[in-house]
Amino acid sequence: MQDHFTSAAWEESVLTSGVIPADDIWRQTHLGRLLGHAMRCFDERVLHLMAHDIEVPLALSNLAARNKVTAAHIHITRHLSLRGDRIVTLAQRAGMSKQAMAGLVDQCEAWDLVRREPDPMDGRAIRVVFTEVGLLWLNAFKRSVAQAELEFQEAVGKDVAVVVQIGLESYAGGA
Repeated sequence: MQDHFTSAAWEESVLTSGVIPADDIWRQTHLGRLLGHAMRCFDERVLHLMAHDIEVPLALSNLAARNKVTAAHIHITRHLSLRGDRIVTLAQRAGMSKQAMAGLVDQCEAWDLVRREPDPMDGRAIRVVFTEVGLLWLNAFKRSVAQAELEFQEAVGKDVAVVVQIGLESYAGGA
């Protein structure tokens, strides 16, 4: 008798029973998958909180509530310095291509979160800076992250939350 399912048999077994074979559970529960799922849950919660923040302009709240603002757009909020940055710098910080970041900047510019302006250090270069609306959005991001972190702490306990944060900081090299 064969100990391992063939691919088709495995899929049929899972579809029929809803149970993942014991020797395959690791694919659903390994650390990378759990970290990725936790990050998506955290980002979704932050976006939800931002969509309902009373200091966020109504147009942005509506975009966020209708899932038009995504975790990808948060890259700009997360990585753009208060002095402004070039698109290539933002892309490097976010771990994405310059072209993808330029597309996000285009959308955020249309939503009045950021604007492009000449770089004072190099007249040929352009940097991206927050607008007044973008700074309101950034402050809502700060409040929402703090609230989501508090909710995480309440869900797992203060001691576990501290250990998770220290562990992640150590693992990610303080990034």
